[in-house]
Amino acid sequence: MLPVLKYDGVVIANNIEFARTMTKQALGLMFRGSIPPDYSMIFILKKPSEVNVHMLFVFFPIDVIFLNNEKKVMGFSGLKPWVGYKAMEDIKYVLEMKAGTIQKSNLSIGGQMEFDEN
Repeated sequence: MLPVLKYDGVVIANNIEFARTMTKQALGLMFRGSIPPDYSMIFILKKPSEVNVHMLFVFFPIDVIFLNNEKKVMGFSGLKPWVGYKAMEDIKYVLEMKAGTIQKSNLSIGGQMEFDEN
């Protein structure tokens, strides 16, 4: 079964790409033309840490969701191409998704995300 991303039990993405390696995490969505509406790149960090997300060489806006170790939403932001930047502390997972996902899915701080990391 393919992995899906759920927010409070509702599927919000069924096209999941995991960024586990340093190379994948460094590249993220850079140099891509776009992403589909049902897509999420999930960054899995080795341990909760401070994260910095930048938009250099990303050509389209995205929504970024920051999760703690329990996959609870700790923060989110809509970032613009090239100039967007956001940092947060004590984060274990970072989700990059199509711009508008935060609003469309009614995300809120403290909401629960679900996905299988395997």
